[in-house]
Amino acid sequence: MDIATITGIIVFLGLAIAAIVHQQGFAALQLFISMEGFLVVIGGTFCALLVNYPLGQVFGTRKVLRKVLFTTTDEDTTEIVSTFVDFTKKARTEGILSLETDVKAVKNDFMRRGTQLVIDGYDSEFIRNMLETEIGFIRERHKVGQEIFNSLGTYAPAFGIIGTVLGMILLLSSVDDPSKVPARMALALSAAFYGLSAGYLLFYPMAGKLRRRSEEELLIKEIIIRGVLLLQSGVSPIIMESNLKAYLEPTQRLAIKSTAA
Repeated sequence: MDIATITGIIVFLGLAIAAIVHQQGFAALQLFISMEGFLVVIGGTFCALLVNYPLGQVFGTRKVLRKVLFTTTDEDTTEIVSTFVDFTKKARTEGILSLETDVKAVKNDFMRRGTQLVIDGYDSEFIRNMLETEIGFIRERHKVGQEIFNSLGTYAPAFGIIGTVLGMILLLSSVDDPSKVPARMALALSAAFYGLSAGYLLFYPMAGKLRRRSEEELLIKEIIIRGVLLLQSGVSPIIMESNLKAYLEPTQRLAIKSTAA
């Protein structure tokens, strides 16, 4: 589970409730409970999503949401670099075919398939095209998920305003007791609160987190492609290490150095 995402949502809700209770007590929380506003904002947002995207992509949002809430980037780039250095050492002393057994133990599927292409004797251009094509499809899939959550972040505040306008129309068309106008107006404005909160607390930040995770995943795959091509070219372990360490942060480079030591 991604603790940062869950913590951000819970802390905001806690702060909002604390501010309301501190101002007017627990009774004021009822002013923010509006089933009509919730239905207009959330229902309208997802109906607009159905208009904008194919049905399959809309239902695929559940998988994307699960990735935001429960998936964390657990790839160790230092381990990948160290593995490529070890592969280079063994390939130079025992031959590239000696990696046949070692490559089966590699956890990263992309790295395992790329290294297997080298063992099978394919040239560098073929290997590059194969791996970069896969990266292109991954980038497109990630782009769709990011676009959907960006769209949700755009629609939700708009439907919040729509819900408020509907509430004001109903309020002004049936005013019998002027003393009840402020309370009814507060209920109408709750739709705007739902829409703005959903857009700027949930959907836009989730799109940003998806974009960041996509960048991290693609960077790892770029490192793997570079390592596979260097392995195919038969470079020395020192060249392999210096090339791949250029992708890493200084602290990660030190970790590789201590591992090598």
